[in-house]
Amino acid sequence: MSEHQRPIRRPLDAIACVVGIAVFVPCAGVASSGRVGDLERAVFEAVNGLPSSFTQPARVLQYLGVLGVGPVVAVVALAFHRYRLAVAALVVTALKLAAERAIWNVLDIQRDRPGVTEPNAIVRAGTPTSGVSFVSGHVMLVTALAWVITPYLRGLWRIAPWAVVAAVAFARVYLGAHNPLDVLGGAAMGLAIGGLVNLSVGIELDR
Repeated sequence: MSEHQRPIRRPLDAIACVVGIAVFVPCAGVASSGRVGDLERAVFEAVNGLPSSFTQPARVLQYLGVLGVGPVVAVVALAFHRYRLAVAALVVTALKLAAERAIWNVLDIQRDRPGVTEPNAIVRAGTPTSGVSFVSGHVMLVTALAWVITPYLRGLWRIAPWAVVAAVAFARVYLGAHNPLDVLGGAAMGLAIGGLVNLSVGIELDR
Protein backbone atom coordinates (compact mmCIF):
# COMPACT_ATOMS: atom_id res chain seq x y z
CA MET A 1 0.00 0.00 0.00
CA SER A 2 1.41 3.39 -0.98
CA GLU A 3 1.65 6.30 1.41
CA HIS A 4 -1.03 8.07 -0.63
CA GLN A 5 -3.67 5.45 0.07
CA ARG A 6 -5.53 4.33 3.15
CA PRO A 7 -7.80 1.31 3.54
CA ILE A 8 -11.32 1.97 4.75
CA ARG A 9 -14.38 -0.15 5.48
CA ARG A 10 -17.74 1.48 4.87
CA PRO A 11 -21.10 0.95 6.58
CA LEU A 12 -22.52 1.12 3.05
CA ASP A 13 -20.94 -2.25 2.29
CA ALA A 14 -22.67 -3.84 5.27
CA ILE A 15 -25.95 -2.38 4.02
CA ALA A 16 -25.27 -3.88 0.58
CA CYS A 17 -24.84 -7.31 2.15
CA VAL A 18 -28.11 -7.04 4.05
CA VAL A 19 -30.09 -5.67 1.10
CA GLY A 20 -28.63 -8.26 -1.26
CA ILE A 21 -29.58 -11.16 0.98
CA ALA A 22 -33.01 -9.63 1.69
CA VAL A 23 -33.77 -9.53 -2.04
CA PHE A 24 -32.18 -12.89 -2.83
CA VAL A 25 -34.13 -14.91 -0.26
CA PRO A 26 -37.63 -14.29 -1.71
CA CYS A 27 -36.27 -14.74 -5.24
CA ALA A 28 -34.85 -18.11 -4.22
CA GLY A 29 -38.10 -19.04 -2.53
CA VAL A 30 -40.10 -18.45 -5.70
CA ALA A 31 -37.51 -20.06 -7.98
CA SER A 32 -37.36 -23.19 -5.83
CA SER A 33 -40.90 -24.05 -6.95
CA GLY A 34 -39.68 -24.26 -10.54
CA ARG A 35 -42.66 -22.27 -11.75
CA VAL A 36 -42.76 -18.97 -13.60
CA GLY A 37 -45.52 -16.58 -12.53
CA ASP A 38 -47.65 -14.44 -14.82
CA LEU A 39 -45.85 -11.18 -14.04
CA GLU A 40 -42.41 -12.72 -14.53
CA ARG A 41 -43.56 -14.30 -17.79
CA ALA A 42 -44.88 -10.97 -19.03
CA VAL A 43 -41.55 -9.27 -18.32
CA PHE A 44 -39.66 -12.10 -19.99
CA GLU A 45 -41.80 -11.96 -23.12
CA ALA A 46 -41.50 -8.17 -23.33
CA VAL A 47 -37.68 -8.38 -23.37
CA ASN A 48 -37.24 -11.69 -25.18
CA GLY A 49 -39.75 -10.67 -27.84
CA LEU A 50 -37.83 -7.58 -28.96
CA PRO A 51 -36.69 -7.50 -32.61
CA SER A 52 -33.99 -9.94 -33.72
CA SER A 53 -31.73 -7.00 -34.66
CA PHE A 54 -30.53 -6.98 -31.04
CA THR A 55 -29.19 -10.53 -31.25
CA GLN A 56 -25.59 -9.85 -32.19
CA PRO A 57 -25.06 -6.93 -29.76
CA ALA A 58 -26.64 -9.00 -26.96
CA ARG A 59 -24.46 -11.97 -27.82
CA VAL A 60 -21.36 -9.79 -27.43
CA LEU A 61 -22.58 -8.01 -24.30
CA GLN A 62 -23.19 -11.24 -22.40
CA TYR A 63 -19.47 -12.02 -22.55
CA LEU A 64 -18.86 -9.14 -20.14
CA GLY A 65 -20.16 -11.51 -17.48
CA VAL A 66 -17.94 -14.52 -18.13
CA LEU A 67 -15.59 -15.81 -15.44
CA GLY A 68 -12.45 -14.40 -17.05
CA VAL A 69 -13.59 -10.82 -16.47
CA GLY A 70 -12.63 -10.98 -12.78
CA PRO A 71 -8.94 -11.74 -13.45
CA VAL A 72 -8.90 -9.06 -16.17
CA VAL A 73 -10.15 -6.50 -13.65
CA ALA A 74 -7.45 -7.69 -11.24
CA VAL A 75 -4.71 -7.18 -13.84
CA VAL A 76 -5.94 -3.67 -14.67
CA ALA A 77 -6.13 -2.86 -10.95
CA LEU A 78 -2.54 -4.00 -10.49
CA ALA A 79 -1.46 -1.77 -13.38
CA PHE A 80 -2.91 1.20 -11.48
CA HIS A 81 -1.38 0.02 -8.17
CA ARG A 82 -4.81 -0.67 -6.68
CA TYR A 83 -3.75 -3.82 -4.90
CA ARG A 84 -6.80 -4.21 -2.71
CA LEU A 85 -9.06 -3.89 -5.74
CA ALA A 86 -7.04 -6.59 -7.50
CA VAL A 87 -7.50 -8.91 -4.54
CA ALA A 88 -11.20 -8.01 -4.32
CA ALA A 89 -11.76 -8.87 -7.99
CA LEU A 90 -10.20 -12.32 -7.54
CA VAL A 91 -12.08 -13.02 -4.31
CA VAL A 92 -15.35 -11.94 -5.94
CA THR A 93 -14.73 -14.42 -8.75
CA ALA A 94 -14.09 -17.25 -6.30
CA LEU A 95 -17.16 -16.40 -4.21
CA LYS A 96 -19.33 -16.27 -7.32
CA LEU A 97 -18.38 -19.87 -8.09
CA ALA A 98 -18.95 -20.94 -4.49
CA ALA A 99 -22.32 -19.18 -4.30
CA GLU A 100 -23.55 -20.81 -7.50
CA ARG A 101 -22.70 -24.26 -6.26
CA ALA A 102 -24.29 -23.60 -2.87
CA ILE A 103 -27.49 -22.45 -4.56
CA TRP A 104 -27.62 -25.53 -6.79
CA ASN A 105 -26.39 -28.17 -4.35
CA VAL A 106 -27.19 -26.92 -0.85
CA LEU A 107 -30.39 -24.96 -1.48
CA ASP A 108 -31.15 -27.43 -4.29
CA ILE A 109 -32.77 -24.86 -6.57
CA GLN A 110 -33.01 -26.51 -9.98
CA ARG A 111 -35.33 -24.27 -12.01
CA ASP A 112 -35.09 -24.97 -15.74
CA ARG A 113 -34.11 -22.45 -18.38
CA PRO A 114 -36.72 -20.46 -20.33
CA GLY A 115 -36.43 -22.92 -23.23
CA VAL A 116 -38.29 -25.34 -20.94
CA THR A 117 -40.35 -23.06 -18.67
CA GLU A 118 -41.49 -20.46 -21.20
CA PRO A 119 -43.92 -21.68 -23.91
CA ASN A 120 -43.13 -18.75 -26.22
CA ALA A 121 -39.41 -18.43 -25.55
CA ILE A 122 -37.19 -17.29 -28.41
CA VAL A 123 -33.78 -18.84 -27.82
CA ARG A 124 -31.06 -17.01 -29.72
CA ALA A 125 -27.36 -17.22 -30.48
CA GLY A 126 -26.94 -20.87 -29.49
CA THR A 127 -28.11 -20.28 -25.91
CA PRO A 128 -28.65 -23.59 -24.06
CA THR A 129 -32.26 -24.64 -23.57
CA SER A 130 -31.48 -27.07 -20.76
CA GLY A 131 -29.66 -26.80 -17.45
CA VAL A 132 -30.13 -24.80 -14.26
CA SER A 133 -31.43 -21.28 -14.75
CA PHE A 134 -31.42 -19.81 -11.21
CA VAL A 135 -29.33 -17.82 -10.65
CA SER A 136 -27.67 -15.91 -13.48
CA GLY A 137 -23.97 -16.32 -12.79
CA HIS A 138 -23.14 -13.69 -15.40
CA VAL A 139 -25.20 -11.06 -13.60
CA MET A 140 -23.97 -12.16 -10.18
CA LEU A 141 -20.36 -11.67 -11.23
CA VAL A 142 -20.73 -8.30 -12.96
CA THR A 143 -22.82 -6.92 -10.08
CA ALA A 144 -20.23 -7.94 -7.50
CA LEU A 145 -17.43 -6.52 -9.64
CA ALA A 146 -19.38 -3.29 -10.21
CA TRP A 147 -19.77 -2.87 -6.46
CA VAL A 148 -16.06 -3.29 -5.69
CA ILE A 149 -14.94 -1.18 -8.67
CA THR A 150 -17.25 1.82 -8.22
CA PRO A 151 -15.49 3.37 -5.16
CA TYR A 152 -12.34 3.78 -7.24
CA LEU A 153 -14.07 5.73 -10.01
CA ARG A 154 -14.92 9.41 -10.16
CA GLY A 155 -17.72 11.43 -11.73
CA LEU A 156 -19.73 9.92 -14.53
CA TRP A 157 -17.32 6.98 -14.70
CA ARG A 158 -19.20 5.57 -11.70
CA ILE A 159 -22.12 4.87 -14.02
CA ALA A 160 -20.07 2.65 -16.34
CA PRO A 161 -19.94 -0.54 -14.22
CA TRP A 162 -23.69 -0.39 -13.64
CA ALA A 163 -24.34 0.15 -17.33
CA VAL A 164 -22.46 -3.12 -17.85
CA VAL A 165 -24.66 -4.84 -15.24
CA ALA A 166 -27.81 -3.61 -17.00
CA ALA A 167 -26.47 -4.66 -20.41
CA VAL A 168 -25.57 -8.17 -19.27
CA ALA A 169 -28.91 -8.61 -17.50
CA PHE A 170 -30.78 -7.50 -20.61
CA ALA A 171 -28.70 -9.75 -22.85
CA ARG A 172 -29.27 -12.88 -20.78
CA VAL A 173 -33.06 -12.43 -20.78
CA TYR A 174 -33.24 -11.31 -24.40
CA LEU A 175 -31.22 -14.30 -25.60
CA GLY A 176 -33.48 -16.68 -23.67
CA ALA A 177 -30.84 -17.80 -21.17
CA HIS A 178 -32.68 -16.68 -18.03
CA ASN A 179 -36.00 -15.56 -16.67
CA PRO A 180 -36.16 -12.15 -14.95
CA LEU A 181 -36.14 -13.66 -11.45
CA ASP A 182 -32.90 -15.48 -12.27
CA VAL A 183 -31.32 -12.17 -13.17
CA LEU A 184 -32.72 -10.34 -10.13
CA GLY A 185 -31.54 -13.10 -7.80
CA GLY A 186 -28.09 -13.01 -9.41
CA ALA A 187 -27.85 -9.25 -9.01
CA ALA A 188 -28.91 -9.51 -5.35
CA MET A 189 -26.35 -12.18 -4.55
CA GLY A 190 -23.71 -10.21 -6.45
CA LEU A 191 -24.49 -7.15 -4.35
CA ALA A 192 -24.11 -9.18 -1.16
CA ILE A 193 -20.80 -10.64 -2.38
CA GLY A 194 -19.45 -7.23 -3.37
CA GLY A 195 -20.33 -5.73 0.00
CA LEU A 196 -18.82 -8.66 1.88
CA VAL A 197 -15.58 -8.50 -0.11
CA ASN A 198 -15.19 -4.76 0.44
CA LEU A 199 -15.68 -5.26 4.17
CA SER A 200 -13.12 -8.06 4.20
CA VAL A 201 -10.45 -6.60 1.94
CA GLY A 202 -10.98 -2.89 2.49
CA ILE A 203 -10.98 -0.08 -0.04
CA GLU A 204 -7.93 2.00 -0.91
CA LEU A 205 -8.78 5.68 -1.27
CA ASP A 206 -6.43 8.58 -1.92
CA ARG A 207 -5.78 10.81 1.05
